[in-house]
Amino acid sequence: MIDYLILGGGSAGCVLAARLSEQAGKRVCLVEAGRDISAATMPAEVRSRYPGRAYLDPRNLWQRLVATYGASLQKPRRYEQARLLGGGSAINALMTNRGAPADYDEWERLGAVGWNWQACLPYFIKLEHDTDLAGPLHGRQGPLRIRRTPPERLSPFVQGVMAALARRGHSIRADQNGPWEDGVFVGAIGVSEQGERIPTSVCYLTDTVRQRPNLEVRTGWQADRVLFDGSRARGAVLVNERGETQQLQGREVILCAGAIHSPAILMRSGVGPRAMLEGLGIEVVAAREGVGARLMEHPSIAVSTVLSRRGRTAHPAEHHEQAVWRYSSGLPGIGPGDMHGAILSRSGWHSVGYRMGTVFFWVNKSCSQGQVRLASASPLVEPEVDFAMLSDERDLQRLMQALRYGAQVLQAEELAPLRSVVFPASYSPRVAKVAQPGLMNALARGALSVLLDIAGPLRGGLVRRVITQGAELRTLLSDDSALAQFVRRNVGGTWHASCTCAMGATDDPTAVTDSAGRVIGTQGLRVCDASLMPSIPCANLNVPTIMIAERIAAMIAGTDQPR
Repeated sequence: MIDYLILGGGSAGCVLAARLSEQAGKRVCLVEAGRDISAATMPAEVRSRYPGRAYLDPRNLWQRLVATYGASLQKPRRYEQARLLGGGSAINALMTNRGAPADYDEWERLGAVGWNWQACLPYFIKLEHDTDLAGPLHGRQGPLRIRRTPPERLSPFVQGVMAALARRGHSIRADQNGPWEDGVFVGAIGVSEQGERIPTSVCYLTDTVRQRPNLEVRTGWQADRVLFDGSRARGAVLVNERGETQQLQGREVILCAGAIHSPAILMRSGVGPRAMLEGLGIEVVAAREGVGARLMEHPSIAVSTVLSRRGRTAHPAEHHEQAVWRYSSGLPGIGPGDMHGAILSRSGWHSVGYRMGTVFFWVNKSCSQGQVRLASASPLVEPEVDFAMLSDERDLQRLMQALRYGAQVLQAEELAPLRSVVFPASYSPRVAKVAQPGLMNALARGALSVLLDIAGPLRGGLVRRVITQGAELRTLLSDDSALAQFVRRNVGGTWHASCTCAMGATDDPTAVTDSAGRVIGTQGLRVCDASLMPSIPCANLNVPTIMIAERIAAMIAGTDQPR
């Protein structure tokens, strides 16, 4: 009998498998729908610390998953979610920020008792090996090795933007994970000693860990549903791409499938909103209205520029998200550091992206909430995902403000030697399609690259015609209505889905789990991934998710109890 059956081998699942299998007398089985990624088998595009191709490779993604971003976007768009061992940590942008201490204090106020900043900090410290900084806020013994891009490898464009921001009163600071304050930071990234990506399937599931006799890693199998005896979980049904099924028995089942697929598995298993389940003919095990609700993301928009030869990086294989601009919008009722601008040395893995620098903005402390719903009881049908971005007006106002701020900085006179045309941008389906590998795309990108280099005074017209499809920054900045329309039409996400199985008080009808991740109304069933978050933190979600998994593993092992 399996003691811990872990469904989902993403950032959290790999951490749980590694930590729980430290108990030699406990049998652990980790199930992942995608393929294995180990230190020996990582392909070059995953291994690289420039992630621009890994998150576009269809072998790494759930291919049928789409999402609606908001009412202004009529067609659902593909939502890139990792489908391989290591999950998002195997294809993400490598950023290792924790978020604001106030984020975790807010979790406790929302009912996740014991998840305040002081309780979470030891686990942030435990997971990291910071090679640059020491002190009471940093760890030196953890599996995740963290460093910052050295000054000599920062691109001229990034250095120029940082200097321009400093001249405008935005202080350059050393520690993105230090005291929570506004400023400009060289971004902290998680890479190996050789400068390569280290997903949790590598830095936690090391070769030594994988050799433990009590640990099984089973890839190529998707979790369909949890099996119950009454309200007690006793195992799970798995399905593979050929439609074959199997059942595994487990004393404790732990869902680690992410903020989209964990609620979907719960609902297929009979845990979720009663009316939805009954409408799909699913027997209700535990009626929890909060399953799939409260879906949160960081809505994004960008300002880009065509780089001169002088502005381009001399190190194209270097990590691209080299610096971070954290600032406060000043909106009433919103805390400090609620906005994030990633300063990118290049805007894509290809020749066109190499010629463009970007400030990619997102709302660090977003307010809009969406929903995940089942479209079918079949595991082969993806759930319906609606982020409802900008449904809270405060998110729209802050992205409009971000476009104005980004334009002011990139158009600064001191940056003129490094750039030419400045234009509004976003990560759209069109951008993703152009970036796909293939001969015709390669020819088109090559031709556009040449034209951008030789266009001279015609470059602005080329950008408007080919890249922005008529949108012009000057027009947007002079017309609030046009600016709002542009943001609504082009808002993107940041692949930070969260909050759909939120922790909370057991008497809170909107909570899905208690403060130890145990699903309310059931026994022997937990959730452990970003879906547990009661609200979205001001951070890329990989490190907060690893922190959650470290702490839930400690709770299961009895070395930490929710307070």
